[in-house]
Amino acid sequence: MNIKEKLPGLVVAGFMILGVGILASKFIGGPENSSLVSVKVPTLSAAAQKGKLAFDANCAACHGANGSGGDKGPPLVHDIYNPGHHGDESFIVAVRTGVRGHHWKFGNMPKQPQVGPEDATAIIRYVRELQLANGIVFKAHRM
Repeated sequence: MNIKEKLPGLVVAGFMILGVGILASKFIGGPENSSLVSVKVPTLSAAAQKGKLAFDANCAACHGANGSGGDKGPPLVHDIYNPGHHGDESFIVAVRTGVRGHHWKFGNMPKQPQVGPEDATAIIRYVRELQLANGIVFKAHRM
């Protein structure tokens, strides 16, 4: 049997091995809270640097480092959170009252009473600067 005759079987076997590898990675591992999106981190303003500290302390456990998402929460550096679809007030409401899960598989977000208004404002500034650096800009929301 020559290589041309074996090629279809080798391709099928390769895809099967790849599929098993992908399934295994979902169940076996990778680091907890691994990023869902790649995030370019810009030079941050002083306000955003303060927001990063508050984000790291209160949000990163679920929303990932630099808002990249993880196994417990969605990425905030994602077009669905552009300012035209989720304005700053939606972040404030999420912090104050929690939010019903509606865009992602992660379920509901509980309220975050430990995050005060000043920290929430700084976190929003941080997230918006990350978004801008990653090409996420205001887009009017249409239903």
